[in-house]
Amino acid sequence: MTHEAIDVSIQPALRTRRDFLKLSGLAALSVGGMMFLTGCGPAPQGTVADAGASGAAADALLGDGKTLRVGMEAAYAPYNWQVSQESEFTIPIENVSGAYADGYDVQVAKLIAAELGMEAVAVKLDFGGLIDALNNGQIDIVCAGMSVDPERAQAADFSDSYIDDDIVMLTKKNSPYAGATTFEELAGASILGQAATMYDDVINQIEGANHMTPAETVPLVVQGLTSGTCDIITYSKLSVPQLLETYPDFVQLKMSDKFEGSLMPDNAAIAKGNSEALDLINEVIAGIPADERQTMWNECMDRQPA
Repeated sequence: MTHEAIDVSIQPALRTRRDFLKLSGLAALSVGGMMFLTGCGPAPQGTVADAGASGAAADALLGDGKTLRVGMEAAYAPYNWQVSQESEFTIPIENVSGAYADGYDVQVAKLIAAELGMEAVAVKLDFGGLIDALNNGQIDIVCAGMSVDPERAQAADFSDSYIDDDIVMLTKKNSPYAGATTFEELAGASILGQAATMYDDVINQIEGANHMTPAETVPLVVQGLTSGTCDIITYSKLSVPQLLETYPDFVQLKMSDKFEGSLMPDNAAIAKGNSEALDLINEVIAGIPADERQTMWNECMDRQPA
């Protein structure tokens, strides 16, 4: 997966109608994480919701027109994570009994579902299998801290970004790499990222580094640094403040060298060829003001599992 803030005060009505707001790029960290989300303004004019379409018209756009199945890990806070208690921020996880999903992605998914006149439910899947699940009909949309890239764009249609993140590196304060500012100074360092995401891919740009076998979830990435298994981890820039509060012995590297292609938009994905649905999704995203996006992110960061 991929992606690296937002301030939002969601109106209760909006929270209810968008049961599928997504955000839990960093898996529900049992070792530390983050989360976010809230609502946005009125539905854009001229959309399915304005036309009162909740039946056949909505059915013509995505899924069965009633239930919007949203694919995510539910383990990537603050983009998306799993909880056992239902709240105004959550949606049910269809394939996990008694579980609910929360996070930034969930909040956005709920807004999209509301505009379609549908109810959002999460479908919990491995990140690497989300596009296949989309194309085989197991899910209707991906909201999972996923960034569009050339390979993914071949397999699915992606929306505009609903939040942009970047990749930074963290180490311990007492690490010999704590003062590094260039990639050259990281030669020999053992660096860990998350599997099947840009957090792992960018490590190849550091010549001479020990690119470790990636961890499956963000909590496991963080655990690698806390346990000393690795020297450095790659992490979400938007999520760093929360992590540093949880782990005061961590420090962010102040790099003059920057990763190429590390900016991570958070894009929704649907099966190819449905331009009407994609246009509506982009209208919903465009209708979320920047300050509300930041608020949503901040609130998810506060809500995410510790």
